[in-house]
Amino acid sequence: MSNEQRIDEPPVTAGRWNALLTLLLALCIVRLWLMPLPASFWADETVTYFVVHYGGGHPSLAVAPQLQESIYYWLPWMAEKLGGFSEVGYRVPSLLAMAGALFLIARLAALLVHPRAAWFAVFVCLSMRGFNYQTNDARPYALGTLVAAASVWFLIRWLDDGRWRDALLFAVFAALLWRVQLVYWPFYLVYAVYAGLRLARRETPVGWTRAALVFALLGLALLPVALEALALFAHGSTHVIAPLPAPRKLFYALEPGLFAVCVGAVWLAARLMRWPRVVWPVSLSSLALTLAWWLCPAVALFAVSWVSGQSLFVARYYSLLLPGAALAGTALAARFTPAWRWPVMAAVLAVGVLVWVGEWNRPVPGYHNSDWKGASQTVNARVPEADTPVICTSPFIEGRSPVWYPEYPLPAFLYAPLAIYPVRGRIYTFPFETSPEAERYANSLTQTTLGASRRFFVYGSDVSVDYWWRWFQRRLGSAGWTSRKLGPFGIVWLVEFDRADHQM
Repeated sequence: MSNEQRIDEPPVTAGRWNALLTLLLALCIVRLWLMPLPASFWADETVTYFVVHYGGGHPSLAVAPQLQESIYYWLPWMAEKLGGFSEVGYRVPSLLAMAGALFLIARLAALLVHPRAAWFAVFVCLSMRGFNYQTNDARPYALGTLVAAASVWFLIRWLDDGRWRDALLFAVFAALLWRVQLVYWPFYLVYAVYAGLRLARRETPVGWTRAALVFALLGLALLPVALEALALFAHGSTHVIAPLPAPRKLFYALEPGLFAVCVGAVWLAARLMRWPRVVWPVSLSSLALTLAWWLCPAVALFAVSWVSGQSLFVARYYSLLLPGAALAGTALAARFTPAWRWPVMAAVLAVGVLVWVGEWNRPVPGYHNSDWKGASQTVNARVPEADTPVICTSPFIEGRSPVWYPEYPLPAFLYAPLAIYPVRGRIYTFPFETSPEAERYANSLTQTTLGASRRFFVYGSDVSVDYWWRWFQRRLGSAGWTSRKLGPFGIVWLVEFDRADHQM
């Protein structure tokens, strides 16, 4: 009788483990997912609000056409129709999407790695900040994670059983994925690697002809999206928000800490407790799927960034790799974990997640370092008169000359935070970065409007506010003006200028 057979728990013990792990999961969900929901939107989330309220056809969105190419916006629109506006309401669709994705990842771990590995994979996911972050982000990325997981699930079912229903569901979800976010194209490599390997190894009742038909139909469904993505990529340099990535960026993107801690801890436990050797339960095709899911999103975007000179290497763009990393970590842990030890290791990992990921040094875990709500409330509390000048810089890279120009009208995508968190005073819109035209405009304001005021504010993202803070201080300091930064509001900065003869 093997060790695997000899030490399996009876149903009563297994039920107790499931009850304990369910409780630990609930604690993790409350702390990591639910408590941060009411926080202020960050800049891109305010764009979601702008699109929902002003529509994808608003003239100011012409400079960022990629924002209109997502099916995601129906979800926050529906959430607001059902329950009114709130940060929590807008984020609930992402929360539900990640809950669905977590369920599918657990099922995939049980299918690809080991029937008892599901709980371990769940807590590996919850150990990753980037995974938890998506639950609190009113943007398309949580929906993308759910759609990707569903597409892989139905791809496996189709290749296992050859049913046309599963083939159709795979094709539907795979066709939706690129429509959620245009940078998700690397994930189609995952489908190709897994299906190609299983077909080549004859591990499926699906033949090459039937597989070619399904993938051809998928290609036809994706053709309009591909053409749109290529057209947008041709002008992608105007939307680049990150420098070309160094190799170490790719290394850290692949979650090396996850493998060092989770897999390393399992290996160490196996050695210290002298667990018996186990037969690695992961098949070659399953391992290939998890590795492709883990590696393809980041490696492909890294390569294309360097080949094209346009960096697409942004964490949220390659966030689809996170479930793959969790499954790959679980698969590697299976190399050292006897079947009866999966619940123990999952419980230990869950406690570790609560202790080290829960951020207990603060009341609520923080995923967003952009307190637009708090900054706007401070402006409104300190603006004494309706005509007090408030210089608002754009937080978006598209807010540059010649798109931006003096007296740029509101409402506008370039100033989406003002649409959801309005401020009192007379608004003067400034660009994301300086230009000769912006300098002339600022100089004109200094000589006229600001010179006649006793107080004004500079408000926006940190880099742009810092520049204009120094710029105005150099020109107004000798005239008796003083300035100070209010807050903290994270990377949202608010600077108040006062004349020396002004009494509070």
